[in-house]
Amino acid sequence: MNHSEATHDLRLRGYRVTPQRERILQVFYDLPAGTHLSAEELHQLLSNESSTPISLATAYRTLRLLASLGMLRELDFSEGHKHYELNRATWEPHQHLVCVECSTPVEFTGAAVADAARQVAEGYGFEVLDIQLKIHGVCATCRGQGK
Repeated sequence: MNHSEATHDLRLRGYRVTPQRERILQVFYDLPAGTHLSAEELHQLLSNESSTPISLATAYRTLRLLASLGMLRELDFSEGHKHYELNRATWEPHQHLVCVECSTPVEFTGAAVADAARQVAEGYGFEVLDIQLKIHGVCATCRGQGK
């Protein structure tokens, strides 16, 4: 799904496509793969633009809405706030390593992880909607700095 298809999908679902929603969606479509934004990071990025400012409350509401509609993937890296990334069906499923020192997330792929998770879920009668594995540790950079 591209940006225009996403806005069309919002309309089909009965949601207004406000300039704020459209701009937030565009930001996520423009981000390089593997980039995750918190509401605060999104707000800061949008505040640095010359366009009409978007309030932090609007950023939070829009992120929650887009995540609930499956357009964004909500991620919890155990930092006390959520991060979001574009939920693209064409992307290979990926999981995250999270450094407990610097909070840097690192994406990794592995079919075996997703397959194992699906088997466990199916064993309990669950329909899998999303698989999110996060492994907490200390990254090589932080280990090298003796943190």
